Amino acid sequence: MWQQNYTPLAGSLALSAFVAAIPIFVLLFLLGVLRKPAWMSGLAGLAAAILVAIGGYGMPAGLAASAVGYGATFGMFPIGWIVYWAIVLYRIAVETGKFEIIKDSVGGLTDDRRLQALLIAFAFGAFIEGAAGFGTPVAVAAAMLTGLGFSPFYAAGICLLANTAPVAFGSIGIPLITLNGITGLPLLDLSANVGRICAPLSAFVPAYLVLVMGGWRALSGVMPAALACGFGFAIAQFYVSNYLGPQLTDIVSSLTAIILMVLLIRFWKPTNHFELEGATKGAPPKKHPFGEVILAWSPYLLLVFFVLVWGENKAAIDKVASISFSWPGLHNLIERIPPTVTKAAPYAAPFSFNYLSASGTACLLASIVSCFILKISPARYFSILGKAFNQLFLSLVTIGAVLGLAYLMNYCGATATLGLAFAATGSAFPFFSAMLGWLGVFLTGSDTSANALFGNLQVVTANQLGLNPILMAASNSSGGVMGKMISLQSIAVAAAATGMPSSDEAKLFRFTLRHSIFLASCIGVIVLIYAYVVPGWVR
Repeated sequence: MWQQNYTPLAGSLALSAFVAAIPIFVLLFLLGVLRKPAWMSGLAGLAAAILVAIGGYGMPAGLAASAVGYGATFGMFPIGWIVYWAIVLYRIAVETGKFEIIKDSVGGLTDDRRLQALLIAFAFGAFIEGAAGFGTPVAVAAAMLTGLGFSPFYAAGICLLANTAPVAFGSIGIPLITLNGITGLPLLDLSANVGRICAPLSAFVPAYLVLVMGGWRALSGVMPAALACGFGFAIAQFYVSNYLGPQLTDIVSSLTAIILMVLLIRFWKPTNHFELEGATKGAPPKKHPFGEVILAWSPYLLLVFFVLVWGENKAAIDKVASISFSWPGLHNLIERIPPTVTKAAPYAAPFSFNYLSASGTACLLASIVSCFILKISPARYFSILGKAFNQLFLSLVTIGAVLGLAYLMNYCGATATLGLAFAATGSAFPFFSAMLGWLGVFLTGSDTSANALFGNLQVVTANQLGLNPILMAASNSSGGVMGKMISLQSIAVAAAATGMPSSDEAKLFRFTLRHSIFLASCIGVIVLIYAYVVPGWVR
């Protein structure tokens, strides 16, 4: 059994952390400075990670290859599986002409781009996040905004920024259920603390979104809507997370925001006119019979139905339709050591091929039923499948490469080295605790994975420093939500959903990076306040 070593270079944490960060530097340099496409940056980062794992950490080549394969496979299933079928569902709506009716129905509510962004990117996206997660909300909402006339770049950027507030409670609460399983801390207490950290920021995310779209003048014209959407979401998020648990937090919060927005739009209009850069106007919205509107929305209504049913019955479905096995050449062949774990233990590598309960399968079933409802022939359906694959191919390469990189860094010990470097910040750790979660989601593209990766380290460090371990574990998940918008998986998903040229992915990364750092820092400051100023306000 190969044992991890978190300070492999002369026993120095600083030097080891510098080397461990080389794959991340490569990613950032190629994507942010040289402006290379995400797939190319991802493959280069993966190559750097292999060199660091084998050359810097002394990881056997066979273990390294198996870890890369493990991560890449997870990138294809369930993440790539979800994104692919979400794109198929969108193309069905477009190629049958039903998306024009969807556009008219939303445009009938409002033709204001700011309100459309709040309704679809923030509120409807949060609903899909709560029901499915794992890239689905960005794929669906970004495709819808593009269809409404948003430029691909702004549709992608807006949806990435909006997909922050709900992430910690996504997929029927899976990130916090995972954190509970990893740390053994009470689930309701973790949920409550994440709600208390995220809710203050959730209240202002819609306003921030509009501010990014057009500055203060754009925000001033829709301030009542931005506040109603944000505070409605935040109040529901706080209440449900504190008293009911994580499973329904996003569902209830997003529905609250949608209902408040629709009611407000009926009796109030923006006070000024706003034009979004690159948006196309198109024809004025037409009036359609109610039955025709429902028929047009049927692919997405079916999506909501299936993901809710799948989420509520996932455990039961997995009992009869799931293949679980230990990843060959990796499972329990590596030993993790303190302080990342309380005592030395083998590093497991389980893989579950839950082909029926996966959210992507819910999207698949929604697409099949949509074909019957919309009278799409099998030949046309298979043509749509081929077009969706061609649209998504390079994005799948990116997802596979970056997940391979992330899993390799986990299993060689490089990610733990970076985590320990954050933990060495002492009294400032509450701030850097959130940044550690941010780093975890940037690397893995998943708040669930970041919680599995750093959850125990947060608890161990909190106990060593005399801090509240439940708060620090919650900080990991809360800070992680702000890393979602810059993960290459999310950028690849957004680019694929909008049909954006791969050359624009670097531009999209630079656009989201500054917002990601700022919002993650806000989370860090909130955690600092809870840790030292008002510790009695958290559990």
